[in-house]
Amino acid sequence: MMARSGNPVLRLGTLIFAALSLLLGASGTGWPQAAPPSLDLQQQGPQAAPPPSTPEPPGDDNPGLIHEMGKLFDKLPAVLPPIKSPSETMKDLSRLVRPSIMVSGRAACPASSNGAPDCKPAADQLCQSKGYKEGKSLNTDSAEKCSAKVLIPGRQRKPDDCRTDTVVTSALCQN
Repeated sequence: MMARSGNPVLRLGTLIFAALSLLLGASGTGWPQAAPPSLDLQQQGPQAAPPPSTPEPPGDDNPGLIHEMGKLFDKLPAVLPPIKSPSETMKDLSRLVRPSIMVSGRAACPASSNGAPDCKPAADQLCQSKGYKEGKSLNTDSAEKCSAKVLIPGRQRKPDDCRTDTVVTSALCQN
């Protein structure tokens, strides 16, 4: 009974080795084949010997599995990105993971040019009030503010009587 390894890399390596062994073992010279029998009833004279063939010089383009794999490995460095040093890798990671803290408070979001609230400046303002450099809004709150004219009985409400104010209530701050 053959023991099986639990490591998938070893199993894959064994499978590749077996496949290469079969391919390389089967690529040897084959058995010579006899000429097909002649259907002519007459015997012809001695057949002319085929012209001597000159062996082809071994070229660079040797078609075969090993040669093709070699060409693939030659092209591999151009496909892969360059390997970074450990200090460059740590710099990249430190840019991604910056220490941050969540703060609470209230900062009004100003209206942008299209009328929608722009809460990035409000989040920055909230974080700067707590001693941080910039922020990103996590939670907002909206409320409708109306003028006192709306409370007059019998008066028709107009579109500009009320406005919606949006405030940032919590933000994620970073240095």
